Amino acid sequence: MSDINPYMLMAIEEAREGIFAGHGGPFGSVIVKDGRVVSRGHNRVLEKCDSTAHGEVTAIRAAEQELSTYDLTGCTLYTTGEPCPMCLAACMWANIDKIYYGCTIEDNARIGFRDKAFDDKFGGRDAFEDYLTQIDRDACLELFDEYASLDARKY
Repeated sequence: MSDINPYMLMAIEEAREGIFAGHGGPFGSVIVKDGRVVSRGHNRVLEKCDSTAHGEVTAIRAAEQELSTYDLTGCTLYTTGEPCPMCLAACMWANIDKIYYGCTIEDNARIGFRDKAFDDKFGGRDAFEDYLTQIDRDACLELFDEYASLDARKY
């Protein structure tokens, strides 16, 4: 895994931690500013009984606390799965400059998540081509396959 972006590797590790703790799906995120990791977050939907506790949102909340601001201008988010519409909007509200993701919305569906249904209602991704960039999909797919092999609760 040496050719994987180091921040994406951290996001994968964060997601794996959440999976094995029973917190939720294989979604981990890392927020970076000026070359420094500001926060990490993973899906905590099951742990918190909170449908909004996706990996990106937990990372945004932690970054805003760490930086004492609601404005994450200058930050970049790395996440194992392409953000759902809610997370994409949260990134935009937080003023995150750029998002790098591993697996696609379609990959999310392959392991039982319904992001695509919501994405379709909101009109897809064409308007976000410059904002969203896919990297390290194979490494993230390994994570998704690992998750799919577990007897994890689907939601």
